[in-house]
Amino acid sequence: MAETHSHSHAHGSHGHSHGLPASGRLNTAFLVGIGLNVLFVVLEAGAGWWYNSLALLTDAGHNFTDVISLLLAFFALKISKRKPTGRFTYGFGKSTTLVSLLNAVLLLLAVGAIGWEAIERLGAPPALNGTAISIVSGIGIFINAGTALLFFRDKEHDINVKGAYLHMAADALVSLGVVAAGIVIFYTNWFWIDAVISLVIMAIIVWSTWSLLMESLHLTLDAVPQGVDLEAIRNYLKSISGVAEIHDLHVWAMSSTENALTAHLVVDEQYKEDQLAQIRTHLHEEFHLNHVTLQVERGPDGHACADAGAYH
Repeated sequence: MAETHSHSHAHGSHGHSHGLPASGRLNTAFLVGIGLNVLFVVLEAGAGWWYNSLALLTDAGHNFTDVISLLLAFFALKISKRKPTGRFTYGFGKSTTLVSLLNAVLLLLAVGAIGWEAIERLGAPPALNGTAISIVSGIGIFINAGTALLFFRDKEHDINVKGAYLHMAADALVSLGVVAAGIVIFYTNWFWIDAVISLVIMAIIVWSTWSLLMESLHLTLDAVPQGVDLEAIRNYLKSISGVAEIHDLHVWAMSSTENALTAHLVVDEQYKEDQLAQIRTHLHEEFHLNHVTLQVERGPDGHACADAGAYH
């Protein structure tokens, strides 16, 4: 069997969807977001302890996990820029995917602990200061919404940034809910509403985090990234003049912004070597595949490749 190994890299501005986020802009977004949220966590946790508000403490705890998440995401962004080494030949881009998975897991664990406390308080709700709760949470709306806007532009380009955006956007909604709870308590003295709002906060957090958890888990397991149509790629490769069969086709995420493809192409005499450049360009521009490796198999034994029956 005569084989031609063609390893072609398609580097450029394309990531999972449209383009790589600007590094300088993201650095600023992370640093500003981390600073603002650290200040707010201190303010909110102090107010929650002083006024004995579980809703405030719940939101402060959630915001603290977001500070940790932002720090991890920022660290992963820095690590992912390091060049490949002799041991890590693909580089460190996968760190962003691993961090997004870790952040989702940590957030769900924190939610479970908060939920336990909220259920206990439903039976014996303490007296609360509705005015203070509303004022502190009102500040949180502006801080969280402002931080979310810092990541809005790049949220569809990088799952790591998407995680930061979702956390901050959810926090803004949560703060809005706590403001509503404070107003209700002020006018009605329904102190149990504090625990109820905490449970609603939990539901919002789980809902906003679940898709991130699943996507991060899939990418960690080298599943085909969201937005990549494997069947469309297969159909395109089959449509190439001279390609008789395709097998061992794999697409996976090398990082949260770069995808890779490997495939074996069984070709006949109509196939021309100069088609490789065109194939590479099309896979990059149409399917946003940054690293492409194609093994071209010729001759009567081309169909007998040892890998042909393993993956299709």
